[in-house]
Amino acid sequence: MAGKTPVAIVFDTFGSVVDWRGSLIAELTAFGKQRGIAADWTALVDAWRAAYHPSMDRVRKGEAPWTKLDDLHRASLDQLVAKFGIQGLSEADLVHINLGWHRLNPWPDSVPGLTRLKRRYIIGPLSNGNVALLTKMAKHAGLPWDMVFGSDLFGHYKPDPETYLGVAKLLDVEPGQVMMAAAHNGDLANARRCGLMTAFFPRPNEYGPHRKRNDAAEQDWDVVARDIEDLATQLGA
Repeated sequence: MAGKTPVAIVFDTFGSVVDWRGSLIAELTAFGKQRGIAADWTALVDAWRAAYHPSMDRVRKGEAPWTKLDDLHRASLDQLVAKFGIQGLSEADLVHINLGWHRLNPWPDSVPGLTRLKRRYIIGPLSNGNVALLTKMAKHAGLPWDMVFGSDLFGHYKPDPETYLGVAKLLDVEPGQVMMAAAHNGDLANARRCGLMTAFFPRPNEYGPHRKRNDAAEQDWDVVARDIEDLATQLGA
């Protein structure tokens, strides 16, 4: 890092800080058993996540008006429930399932690592999730954020520059005083283009044990760590 120290560290959240796939599969499997509703919940979760970027891209490209992520998730869920032929779900069930994104569990190192970093740095999520989603997730998972940078604060989704630069604007600091931390090389590359510092840590099991991704740094990021605890160690927290 050549002696540079960030003022704030913002984190990609889905997959980097919380285990979206494992959390949703476990919750939906339990829900299905309780309600006696048979479905391939694992396939549903994977398809739901696969719809994530295309739905946001329609907003980013102006093909759809600004729509918060909770509502994009619900639209995708409705389509997938029909596609998978899942029967017996009430409107209340669909609301509950959709809010599963508010109840994601953290990776084991996330809370202790973030707690250490919080002592020295301003920390928060910079996520495509909306503020309500991210705030309720933080409460559920015990994530000790100082600030929640939801996409609805900016009216933009990553990788639009308004998101990365919006953090610096809201905190009244220069972009180079903000560090983006993520398990996704593409997110870091976009942050770097906006002048942010970068930190990578791998989450090779984000998409399950048989689909290895996000397992190695692809550029010379300012920090490459094993996990968030190691990131805290490297940053002196």
